[in-house]
Amino acid sequence: MEKFSFKKGFSQVMQKDAVDVRAEIMTALNITTRSSWSARLNGNVEPKVSEAQEIERIFAKYGVTDVWGEA
Repeated sequence: MEKFSFKKGFSQVMQKDAVDVRAEIMTALNITTRSSWSARLNGNVEPKVSEAQEIERIFAKYGVTDVWGEA
């Protein structure tokens, strides 16, 4: 499921921004639990095109452009 994982992008986020990035992604994808976050982060759930675009937009806001794949 590596191609749906965004661990690579999340690993590039500065530590001070990690909580904000996670919160923004969770809000954008309507995720409310840590297990759902983990499933999305690890690529166990294939994102819709609109969700993938939103994930990329959030990472771009923090200067991360290489988002998809394992860290």
